[in-house]
Amino acid sequence: MSDIPLEHVHIDPEQPTDGPAPAAFVLHGRGANEQDLLPIAKELPDTFHIVSFRAPDRLQGGYTWYDLDLSAGGLHQSQPDAADFDRSRDLIAESVDAAIDAYDLDPDRLGLLGFSQGAITSLSLLLDSPADYQWVVALHGYLPDSHRDLEPEGIGDKPVFVAAGSADEIIPAARSEAAAERFAELGAAVTYNVYDAPHGVSPEELDDLVAFVEGVSSE
Repeated sequence: MSDIPLEHVHIDPEQPTDGPAPAAFVLHGRGANEQDLLPIAKELPDTFHIVSFRAPDRLQGGYTWYDLDLSAGGLHQSQPDAADFDRSRDLIAESVDAAIDAYDLDPDRLGLLGFSQGAITSLSLLLDSPADYQWVVALHGYLPDSHRDLEPEGIGDKPVFVAAGSADEIIPAARSEAAAERFAELGAAVTYNVYDAPHGVSPEELDDLVAFVEGVSSE
């Protein structure tokens, strides 16, 4: 819809309900697009709206949320470019607000599901505004330096699912583990798992994240 800043795919719930419904906002990884995570998102509860956003900048036939700052020593130590990262998070927040009105979403039952860059962005959005999201699923991501020391109110008991791959050569599991530990320090209800997988979502990982969302959405 033209009043939502980011290009996106919207999928209605298979089981519509009267009044506002829960939603999952989906954020893809670097070089992908808004279609990439739909097979995963479609496994979520059938009462959910799915809103999958496209990142704003083109990259290698796909799109990216931000350029990489490699000044710390290469890909494994990379951080988001600060200006790009701020702009994308602002665009996502504006798009979430617009989608609530456009699709009659329940603002108290919104979650974020991100992979790689999308996971990094999702974790940061939660720290930007904890009250805006009921839960977060962050697959193969990390918590960037810009957000590592933030201590916002409202993180306590917030459900956060963090997944890593033991064979991930793009984002090492240690970076995801550090993010999980930081959220646990802040009091979030963290689920952290490492899967025998590279930089991708394994079948076991998919089963676990779906069970996580089913659990938190039924509370």
